[in-house]
Amino acid sequence: MERQKEIIRNMTTILKVQSLLLKQCLAECLGTLIHTMLSCGGVAQFTLSYGTHKEFLTVTIAGGFAVALGILVTSKVSGAFLGSGIMFGLYYDTLWHYGNKQLTVIGANSTAGIFTTYPHEHLSAVNGIFNQAIGTAALILCILIIVDPLNDAIPTGLEAFTIGFVVLLIGWSMGSNSQYSLNPARDIGPRLFTAIAGWGTEAFTAGNYWFWIPVASPIIGAIFGVLLYKFIVGLRAEARTSCPSNAEQNIKLMNQKPKRRL
Repeated sequence: MERQKEIIRNMTTILKVQSLLLKQCLAECLGTLIHTMLSCGGVAQFTLSYGTHKEFLTVTIAGGFAVALGILVTSKVSGAFLGSGIMFGLYYDTLWHYGNKQLTVIGANSTAGIFTTYPHEHLSAVNGIFNQAIGTAALILCILIIVDPLNDAIPTGLEAFTIGFVVLLIGWSMGSNSQYSLNPARDIGPRLFTAIAGWGTEAFTAGNYWFWIPVASPIIGAIFGVLLYKFIVGLRAEARTSCPSNAEQNIKLMNQKPKRRL
């Protein structure tokens, strides 16, 4: 037992990371790995189940809980490439069988959509931009309200699951047109993986070069969501905190010394 403890102590000393930036990067990678692995797994069950799990709600539930677990693990995100690789390995045989021994991006028995987003044939680029941007703006606005220290509506410890529930609702209400990346890292990492793993350059050219929309639109939507929060909620909160309360005013009045009369 003492020998095992000594080995563990030595490993802890050797593997200990001193750099705060490196710790944050590792946490980011772990968070996105869990998020991407579980969300891609939900889409894989939906796509490859041959009708036994053909409910879009299962995808949105998996996506919501994947976000919640990713937040619980690390609170931040950025390692989608590895998460996609794990899911590819788990479903390798099923992917080949479902696609008739081909890895296709668009059309019948296509499987690239398991890992990243692609639009329906009827969806235009303009509608796709609005779809992705509005979904991201709604998510950012809700997150800022949830984590607002002046808002006591969310019990401590439930913020991650509340954010996951928001993602579930966004996916359920806006996800059928082109799925919903809501985060450039969630889309571009798996897309790079599919291009390397066998789907080829069509992963970037499909849907009239759709790939740039789920990267640029969430950035636009995030900025809009922050501005919306700032002007609708944030300014009122700042005004509320800058104004002294009645109790504070009473204390100041009590502490004031009476002026002497000449």
